[in-house]
Amino acid sequence: MPILSKVENREALKARRDPYWHCLRKGCYLGFRKMTATSQGNWIARHRDEATGKQSYRKLGDFGDLTPGQRFDAARKQAELWFDHIGAGGSNEELTITEACSRYVAHIRETRGARAAHDIQARFQKYVLNNPKFAATKLEKLQRRHFDDWRREHRKRPCESGPNRGQPRSDATLNRDMTCLRAALNFAKESKDVITDTAWREALSPIEAAEKQREAYLDPEQRRALIRAASEDLGAFLWALCHVPLRPGAMAALTVANFDKRLQTITIGKDKKTGHARKIALPEATAAKFAEFAINKLPTAPLISRANGSAWNKDAWKWPIKTAVEAAGLPPSTTAYALRHSVITDLVQSGLDLLTVAQLSGTSLRMIEKHYKHLTGSHSREALARLAL
Repeated sequence: MPILSKVENREALKARRDPYWHCLRKGCYLGFRKMTATSQGNWIARHRDEATGKQSYRKLGDFGDLTPGQRFDAARKQAELWFDHIGAGGSNEELTITEACSRYVAHIRETRGARAAHDIQARFQKYVLNNPKFAATKLEKLQRRHFDDWRREHRKRPCESGPNRGQPRSDATLNRDMTCLRAALNFAKESKDVITDTAWREALSPIEAAEKQREAYLDPEQRRALIRAASEDLGAFLWALCHVPLRPGAMAALTVANFDKRLQTITIGKDKKTGHARKIALPEATAAKFAEFAINKLPTAPLISRANGSAWNKDAWKWPIKTAVEAAGLPPSTTAYALRHSVITDLVQSGLDLLTVAQLSGTSLRMIEKHYKHLTGSHSREALARLAL
């Protein structure tokens, strides 16, 4: 076998179709293919499975951006990463961004349901798959510049909906838009479909301090005004959101079977962030109202339904809430999520410990601390004041 580490040795090789192989260690080879006398050559890795004898190959490229003296070390480093990947059970399939997104959507459909999968697929269609060249790029060929370019171009796109429609994307909006793409690529990494996440790890990282308080706080009287301004079926849904700090989607997903009238509890089995069911014990008055919602309904029926008996969803409540907000004279930014934010704020200000607030609302303690810990300052002062001698 020729010594491929020396430039003069590679230059002296005769052009041929078959690669020249350099053994790095047992079962692991680095190859150099020189198709013409003037070609700078391409590098290839070859791995032989000791148990099965199966041989796998991976094209590494020509490393033409490096000097001839640097190419062997760069190719060997890339080959070693691939050998480690294959040795750990990694896939030798070269996925594209499109395929990675498709596999992630399938995973979400299996773990979180068809609606969540549909929402994520819609985001990919808008923000990722709309760029055919970017979407067709193989994961192993991705570099930091690909994501820097995507991020820069995406930021230029005006918002298509919401109060900022037609305006440039803010840092907070960009963070939310990057989340699905980053999750799909990270899923590919976790599934051993790609060797490294170096290309996107920093390029798609969230912009620090970008999240501002996006939801308006409604005091109890404003919440009552919103419920009064809503239709009867929407009012019931809003009432429930004002009494239990669930995400609107989780509240809408509750069925009659999720409510235990005897124990006065609800079981939340579907939530945006949590992957497990949890129970919430309800106060007597709240449980009584939920019992009214369940009257004459089958166990599989929505606990809090629309007038036609169907379940609430984002498209169903969005515009009716806007109408009720306007009728109640509330801030235009008021959304269904504003009720959740308002309830969590009240729970924190009441002195309830943050861990319990996190458990009730189905979010992490870290996120509760990040967004609501500043509200606990008065509790600390009051506790210290009680220490006075």
